[in-house]
Amino acid sequence: MHVYVYMYVCTLANQWVFFITYESKAKIFRHNQRAENNSLEEKEPRVEKLSDTRTDPLRNMTKSCLVFAINGERFELELSSMDPSTTLLDFLRIKTPFKSVKLGCGEGGCGACVVLLSKYDPVLDKVEDFTISSCLTLLCSINGGSITTSEGLGNSRLGFHPIHERFSGFHASQCGFCTPGMCVSLFSAILNAEKSNEKNHPPPPLGFSNLTSAEAEKAVSGNLCRCTGYRPIVDACKSFAIDVDIEDLGFNSFSRKGDSKEEILGRLPPYDHRSQICTFPEFLKNEIKIDMSSDPRKYRWSAPGNLGELQSLLESYNGESGVSMKLVAGNTSIGYYREEREKRYDKYIDIRHIPELTVIRGNEKGIELGAAVTISKAIEVLKTEQDSHNPSSNANILRQIASHMEKIANRFVRNSATIGGNLVMAQRKQFPSDLTTILLAVGTMVKIISRSSQERITLEEFLERPPLESSSVLSSLEIPFQDLTNNGSLERNKLLLFKTYRAAPRPLGNALSFLNAAFLAEISLNQNLDGIVVNHCCLAFGAYGTKRAKRAKKVEEFLSGKVISDEVLYEAIGLLKDYIVPDDGTRSPAYRSSLAVSFLFKFFSPLAQKIAELSNGLLNGSKNFLTETELEGKENGYHNPGPPKPAAFLSSAQQIIENHEHSPVGKGVVKAGACLQASGEAVYVDDIPSPENCLYGAFIYSTKPLARIKGIRFNQDSVPEGVLGIVTYKDIPKGGVNVGTKGFFASDHLFADGITRYVGDRIAFVIADTQKHANIAAKLVVIDYDTENLEPPILTVEDAVEKSSFFHIPPFMQFKPVGDVSKGMSEAEHKILGSEIRFGSQYFFYMETQTALAVPDEDNSMVVYSSTQNPEYVHRTVAACLGIPEHNVRVITRRVGGGFGGKALKSMPVAAACALAANKMQKPVRTYTDRKTDMIISGGRHPMKVTYGVGFKSDGKITALQIEVLINAGANEDISPLIPGAILCSLKKYDWGALSFDVKVCKTNVVSKTAMRAPGDVQGSYIAEAIIEHVASYLSMEVDLIRKVNFHTYESLRLYHDDSAGEFPEFTLPLIWEKVSESSSFRQRMKLVEEFNTANLWRKRGISRVPAVYGVAVRSTPGRVSILSDGSIAVEVAGIEIGQGLWTKVKQMTAYGLGLIKCGTSKELLDKIRVIQSDTLSIIQGTMTAGSTTSEASSEAVRICCNSLVERLLPVKNGLMDQTGGPVTWEMLVQEAYKQFINMSVSTMYNSDFATGQYLNYGAAVSEVEVNILTGETTILQTDIVYDCGKSLNPAVDLGQIEGAFVQGLGFFMFEEYITSPDGLMVSDSTWTYKIPTVDTIPRQFNVEILNSGHHKNRVLSSKASGEPPLLLAASVHCATRAAVKEARKQLMTWKGQDELDLSFDLPVPATMPVVKELCGLDIVERYLEWKMQQKLKT
Repeated sequence: MHVYVYMYVCTLANQWVFFITYESKAKIFRHNQRAENNSLEEKEPRVEKLSDTRTDPLRNMTKSCLVFAINGERFELELSSMDPSTTLLDFLRIKTPFKSVKLGCGEGGCGACVVLLSKYDPVLDKVEDFTISSCLTLLCSINGGSITTSEGLGNSRLGFHPIHERFSGFHASQCGFCTPGMCVSLFSAILNAEKSNEKNHPPPPLGFSNLTSAEAEKAVSGNLCRCTGYRPIVDACKSFAIDVDIEDLGFNSFSRKGDSKEEILGRLPPYDHRSQICTFPEFLKNEIKIDMSSDPRKYRWSAPGNLGELQSLLESYNGESGVSMKLVAGNTSIGYYREEREKRYDKYIDIRHIPELTVIRGNEKGIELGAAVTISKAIEVLKTEQDSHNPSSNANILRQIASHMEKIANRFVRNSATIGGNLVMAQRKQFPSDLTTILLAVGTMVKIISRSSQERITLEEFLERPPLESSSVLSSLEIPFQDLTNNGSLERNKLLLFKTYRAAPRPLGNALSFLNAAFLAEISLNQNLDGIVVNHCCLAFGAYGTKRAKRAKKVEEFLSGKVISDEVLYEAIGLLKDYIVPDDGTRSPAYRSSLAVSFLFKFFSPLAQKIAELSNGLLNGSKNFLTETELEGKENGYHNPGPPKPAAFLSSAQQIIENHEHSPVGKGVVKAGACLQASGEAVYVDDIPSPENCLYGAFIYSTKPLARIKGIRFNQDSVPEGVLGIVTYKDIPKGGVNVGTKGFFASDHLFADGITRYVGDRIAFVIADTQKHANIAAKLVVIDYDTENLEPPILTVEDAVEKSSFFHIPPFMQFKPVGDVSKGMSEAEHKILGSEIRFGSQYFFYMETQTALAVPDEDNSMVVYSSTQNPEYVHRTVAACLGIPEHNVRVITRRVGGGFGGKALKSMPVAAACALAANKMQKPVRTYTDRKTDMIISGGRHPMKVTYGVGFKSDGKITALQIEVLINAGANEDISPLIPGAILCSLKKYDWGALSFDVKVCKTNVVSKTAMRAPGDVQGSYIAEAIIEHVASYLSMEVDLIRKVNFHTYESLRLYHDDSAGEFPEFTLPLIWEKVSESSSFRQRMKLVEEFNTANLWRKRGISRVPAVYGVAVRSTPGRVSILSDGSIAVEVAGIEIGQGLWTKVKQMTAYGLGLIKCGTSKELLDKIRVIQSDTLSIIQGTMTAGSTTSEASSEAVRICCNSLVERLLPVKNGLMDQTGGPVTWEMLVQEAYKQFINMSVSTMYNSDFATGQYLNYGAAVSEVEVNILTGETTILQTDIVYDCGKSLNPAVDLGQIEGAFVQGLGFFMFEEYITSPDGLMVSDSTWTYKIPTVDTIPRQFNVEILNSGHHKNRVLSSKASGEPPLLLAASVHCATRAAVKEARKQLMTWKGQDELDLSFDLPVPATMPVVKELCGLDIVERYLEWKMQQKLKT
């Protein structure tokens, strides 16, 4: 929308109100209800004041307008000129100043765009508040509603909300991109807890809410964070809980060691549950609602008020040739079906206001829910159904259905998604629905309304029919009550069993199921009273790779009338396996089939085990329904000591020593800008207002790995809407170069110049008037390819070896063997040869995707705003591409919404493409890559194949290790030649005796891989653990003993790591190793794990202790400190704030350095310091922010600057003291220095000595897991970490880095599958298919101790790095999982009757549920039943 503005003033509710009017295709009226915010933003266009009027213009508005509020401001849009496909997110970010809502995925899967929607019910005079995904919500659908964003909760001008302040004080924000969405999710949970409890419970004490700790943890369960590891976020949420023990929460800025609870509460930002934000302004309650009944067809958006109007519209539109239409309720389907986002419909019909589609009613026969009822509302209804004529069995069934529905998507999607929409998606598009399966099992009926008729059919019949026609509407569904009566009286000898199941990567939902199931059975005692008969049953399965949910009718028929026994169950399983057969192309088909067996077994097997207990209930009529707890018995391994705690019980402990020697350095100072991040006021690149005439770009990339480009065209005759041009390599100006990356080893092209080299290769950049139009156009492009006479692409490392396709490793990076490997092998008593380990890739999943804005400036200059970790190289790349001097380019980076290495080199072509397009169009050009494109073109961690041979003694001491590594670098070198050294460094954490290392960096036709947090190091560290585990299995020894016997002495450490090993006191790993054992009670827990495994058949635990050694190098870094005339201090460093707390540490170091002059306290100085954004024409020679050492190097650079300033100012201070005879304040000192024309700005370049600038980091972790061997699900029960930070510059920041790195490592080792097609195309390219860790998958107990290891003379104030090394410790979870799987395999071999146990096996990375289940035994249930039947025969 092109926007221009005028303003008029009126009186409303006894206060002056400004009405701001935006005009274009849509006319927008805004007013501000808050007196403090009545001024126009500076960026608004011209303002014209109209005459004052005392009449209320709201009463004279036309009825064809949408009216809603955002943060208390009134907006009005003319419907006739609206594009109904506009999402709320687009409107908020493009047409309002509210930028806290972020685009993270566009799928409703991350929570970055969450807002609070408030709706008013005039009948009940009640406001309902709930969160929604603004990226899925259509703007037209919020008519009459009120939106609250994080800025609406509080801000820097009006004061931050306690949620913002507590997120800041609990150190719960790092990059900050996800934080506003987290805050809104928490606010919604608190708000609704207050409403639900206001009449049922006494008011909470001041400072707390009615939210419970369990509810507080779940409040953010659907929100993703890639930085923090979630623990501090959970603590910030729980600080509002009524039942929390505030002393049990993690490290925060409100409590100090030794504080009483009262002292801590006194420092907490005050929260008063009685003083809530008004989420629904009073003026909206009196607004005239849209009424288009006179002629709804004149608008593209219609909102019929009854079924008759809907049918009339459907008939009208269906009668018009070529008219496309869409029925809209929650619009959440576009999150899954991405092609829906690009579709343009002629008509949109909002069906949420039709009474027949929103009905909720119940009677003695069941419950009817309208198709437009949201999933959240349905959950609420089903949970509270307590009708007097409703037997307890049905109440339990309804509650179980509701409980299962809570695992569908996430809360902010469930609040919009409707039950009818879910069923229709399943029926029309074969959506893998949980809802259809659980409703199918209870005999649900559906009502369908067609043109002239109404049908009532079973859900099963509905699913089997052809897709519902556009003229037909699913109006409601009926959940029937189960009848256990005989002529009205309850039958005393019957029990009803009902249970739903799902296996998914995330316990609390927000993930599709591998398989879901729901079983309903009526049982009774047999005639002999010694067995349980299944009278009848319904067994429904879905989401396993079939088109729809189905009932296993042959199995139902077989079981009906049978007494449950092991033999009967075994035969039923055989029938079920023939039935549950996933379609071709389904991933992990055997695993999905095995899940069906597991769930059937879990449901029915207790009936054969608990006959006595069940008989008692059946005979005396005390029960007519059994819960899962009552079903599962000790004999089946579910109770001793029982299943893991619910996900709602997360806890943690931190041991941190704050160092006051160089105050404020060493203190846990709150991260700079944390409150701004929480409120959403922190500005990221895409938050910068678009300059006038700004254009937008989207990448067109190759879908072929190696092919000639014959042509580029659109798949339609006309140019798509809004498209203004396409930029290719041909548009590079004279003197410019086709370069998208000026890297460390080689440059890479910006656009393919005739031949594509890999899938995802950039071919062109389409330019349009909006980002939406650019994205749509890019997907409409067709590339004509030709592969004639081209060699087949090289897609694997094996292909590369065959064709000798390698990148060169510079000689100074090549590895020299340690010791004599031949001799070591000859001394070995045992050998393992030719073993393999394979690693896949890992995607960065920064919350902010790649983005840039390029603005042409005078004299052929270009200003580029880039989300990059490497502005200096972006600068060089843009200058080279445009063929202009580097002084004509300026690259500005304020902050980055997550990087993890992905915005080091991969950000360069994004900025260069915008700059080239801006140069061609002579207008500003920006881009914000959509998540799918980002995942495809950005690469990730290096995949590799490892082959090793190892020789060792009988006591486990390794004498020699031979390693061969093939690294898949992709089509360009990027930083790949650095990877071998990183692998080797972390591999050398053990003393291998002798070591040889042969590595090849393979050049292939796949997207280039790049640095990702701990690049190479994480693989090298795991390789070491895998070898140790293999040796332990071979020798049948405890793996911890093998680790210990191969630990380095200081002498062997020096042999392997040379000067990086430092001096003897710096070798703290042995101390850490013992310390983590003691703090975690490792030895005692090993015995408890053994006892647990003996007592439990279907759950196995494992525990593992793992060390990490990580080498880093401190690079040269520039810095500048300037003292301004008022005493405030501006600091510039080349390092980029990407969430790692660099600005915070730099501020602390500046305060310390300038504080040495002793003119004020360090706290006073700290408040005067501002670190300003990176500008490549202001600070030059900046290096990449990476490698974990940029913070310390930047801090040292500013310390040197401060030392120079103190040296200049000291004579001034002495002179003032002589004059005044008293103390000199900072302001006095600065004023006098300015009078004397002292140079108050100092720049420097910190250069680290090569020998001392490299050092080793040490840490160790103990992790305990529990594996459900029926499903393969792994629960991390506890992790204990001890990590050496030296003397931490900021322990709060370092703690966050340790936890965040560890959880990102969990993703690599346990969850994140980087799946590609045979051509190398990433196909796990969405939040639906790529699963990073969430709050419900982190360790239930997460303990971290930061070791204060004393003085390190060559470090920056004795500090050490924390950003990447702790990621390696996540291998402890993988190793613990392996230990649990090993126990399951022992048990399986016993059942199979195998006397000799071969426990050598490879647990792939990542160890996902299918992987774990397969190793535990896909047929484990069948083998167990066979074993039991054999035991019976023996007795």
